[in-house]
Parts: sequence; structure tokens; C-alpha cells
Amino acid sequence: MKLQSINPFTAELTAQFDAMSDDACREAAKQARGAFQKWKKLSVGARVEPIARLASIFRAKKAEYARIAAVEMGKPIRQAESEIEKCALLCDYYHQNSEKVLLAERIETDAAKSYVVFDPLGVILGVMPWNYPFWQVARWAVPALAAGNVCLLKHASNVPLTALEMEKMFYEAGFPEHVFKTLLIGPRSAELLIEQDQVDGVSLTGSFAAGAAIGSLAGKNLKKSVLELGGSDPFLVFADADLEKAARAAVRSRMGNAGQSCIAAKRLIVAQPVFDAFRDKFLEALGAMKLGDPLDAATDIGPVAKKEFLQGLEIQLEDALKKGATVSWGPKPPERGYFFRPAVLTNVTSDMLVMREEVFGPIAVLVSADSEEEMLRVANATELGLGAAVWTRDIEKGQRFARDIDSGFVAINCIVKSDPRLPFGGVKKSGFGRELSHYGLKEFVNVKTVIVGR
Repeated sequence: MKLQSINPFTAELTAQFDAMSDDACREAAKQARGAFQKWKKLSVGARVEPIARLASIFRAKKAEYARIAAVEMGKPIRQAESEIEKCALLCDYYHQNSEKVLLAERIETDAAKSYVVFDPLGVILGVMPWNYPFWQVARWAVPALAAGNVCLLKHASNVPLTALEMEKMFYEAGFPEHVFKTLLIGPRSAELLIEQDQVDGVSLTGSFAAGAAIGSLAGKNLKKSVLELGGSDPFLVFADADLEKAARAAVRSRMGNAGQSCIAAKRLIVAQPVFDAFRDKFLEALGAMKLGDPLDAATDIGPVAKKEFLQGLEIQLEDALKKGATVSWGPKPPERGYFFRPAVLTNVTSDMLVMREEVFGPIAVLVSADSEEEMLRVANATELGLGAAVWTRDIEKGQRFARDIDSGFVAINCIVKSDPRLPFGGVKKSGFGRELSHYGLKEFVNVKTVIVGR
């Protein structure tokens, strides 16, 4: 098996690598387990020292890392730089907070002394996606390492350069050998690691299909897992919303990273009295976006990451048009590259694929709702539940709706975006478990109770 890095703007092969053998994977897992025996015994303070250095590396090499993301998966360079900056902030958070969060917790009982400690689980396998190739790895690995675990990374097959760079930077930051290791492998090799007791936990960010496969395998083998899967996030615009601000935010959320984000605004549910006005403002903001070379700082929308993604988007679009949807087009893309022209669909119905599936590309779906009750019904009419946004000048109403929306994250008068200080994850078929904040720090630990008798 070959792992290829193909530039989605030029369609040129940048690099390719032979996949590791299963024997090499097992040896890497064995070495990781040996490293764990030493790493877990260090104080939390000692474990977070290299995390501080990792933050410095992200900042010092921001331009270099952003270029890798732009060339390898097509992210516009300004967005890639923001991703790297966010990685540094994540490192800052866990460097500053891990010792406090992982302190033993004293609990008063009838015993002379009762307390809870947080012991690391061991070797954690991260199965990570290509769309935020640096951030997704950092947000899994940094808290796992701070908690005393060691990490094996199976990154997406189309971003091997990023995967190798991640390993390099962790060593440069001063993490001991084998504490963080990149495995250039395919899905089956990752499954073998879980099946053969080579790892103690699994964190996956990816599609529902990938999550179902890995989650069931982890469950069968009684391994702790955290799954952050897809989303079909509703973006609710009430009649009293600031339409100008909401429309600009909706375009930014829907079209960022060429629409390839699990937390993008995917179903724009708009109150009927303001539907036409919002649609016009959305199209105006979309029309100002520039499609082009990801390395050009003026580019807003780059190509999708892989050529085969274009076919899936065409199928979803054609299905909607055959069933009566109306399309308005965004700016034309360049002649070359894996570009999908931004599309805005109206007159959509619940039987269309764009309403039933996650749309992972620059297609926006606008739904008109006759009442606030209908807005909520449509928002929850999905098997997915990752994020949601609510736009209204009535903050109390927005907060009431936030409690009624079936999702792991609700943003009021802003867009959904992860923050190291806040827990992140979904419900329903968007997965389970939480990343980030103190909740994420304790996902891969043994919450151990200790009591002392009188």
C-alpha cells in the first residue's frame, strides 16, 4: 500500500510512502508501551514542560506548517495559519491547567480518608482526519500526553507529510522517544492494533462509517473510545436577527475550508418573513469570496482535498435538483484543481440527500420555516447532533432554544468553533465522549477511588 500526498490545486504527486508492515506496527506499539512505563511516573509538571515548548514551535513554524496544509489538502493559507495559531493556544491551555485539573480530589465519607486520583490508561491510538490536519492531532494528543498516556497516530492517508511533521515536532519539543509516534498505515492495520491488545484506548475523528467500525471494534475488545463524527449543523435565523451579520457569518461557516468541516453551518433554517432578505445577503457575501490557489493569501475558498470528493458532491446536488430544488451559484472556480463551484439550494425537501446526509463541501442548503416550532423541528430532524447556531436579538429566547436543540454545542449570534477551554463533542450519530477543556483531559484516565479505613 502507498500513502500519497497529492496537491489538490495542481493535482501533482508531492510525495509517497510505503505503508508500515503489521510487524513494524506491533513493534512500535511495544516500544510505546515501554515508554509509557517511564512517562506515567513523571509528575504532571514534568509532563507539561515539553507542551510549553510545543506551543513555541507551533508559533515559530506557523508559516512552514500552514504551507504544508495548503499544499497537502488545499486549505487556504490564511485559514491554515489560523489553525496553527489555535494549536499553540491549545498547548498553552494544557500547560497552564493540567496540574490543577489532575490533582487528587478529596471527598468526605465515613472513611478516615477518601479521594479520587486520575491515572493514565496507557497507549492511545489516534485515528485522525485530513481536514484540520494539525489541529485534530494536537487536540487529541496534547491532553492525552499531559494525563500521562503515550500516543500512536494513524493519520489520514492523504496527509502523510503532516503526519511525519507532527512526530518531528513532538520530539523537537522534548517528548521522550516513543511517547508520540506516527504510524504510516491503512485502516486494517489500525484495526489489528485494537484487536491484538496493542493499545488501551482509541480516539477517532471522522465519518460515521469510520466511527461505527472503530467504535464497535473498540467496544468488542473493551477499549475506551472517544468518537467525534460528522455533523449536519443547523443555523437558525429568527425574524429579529441581525441579517447582515448572520449572513456573513453563515457564509464564513459554510464555505470555510471549502465546506469541509464537521461543524460548518450545513442547514440554514430561516424564518419565512426574512427568508428572501437573508438569502439575498447570503448570496451577496458569497459572491465576494475568491476561489483560487490555496497559497494565495487572497483566496477564501480552495479546492476540495481529493478528486473523488467531487463525485459525491455532484450526486448530492443532482439528487436535490431532480427532486425540485433551485440552485444559485457562487463564484466560478479556476480551470484547474479539484474545485466544486459553491452552490446555494432553496426549495429543498426532507427527502433530499442534502437534508438527510452530511454535505462535506461548498453546498449551502436554505430552508424556509413558517414558525419557531417548525425551525426547531427541522433543526432536530437529523441523525447527527454535533453543533448548532441560533441567531436572534432575544438572547433569552436563544438560550431556551439552545437547550432544546439536540447537539453537543450551540452558538448564539456567532458560529460554532472549538475552543481549548470548552468541551467539544456530539450526540446521536455525531459520536460520544468529549475533547478539550478539563473534560477532555480526563477522557483517557482511570478515575480511581482510594479510601483509608478508620
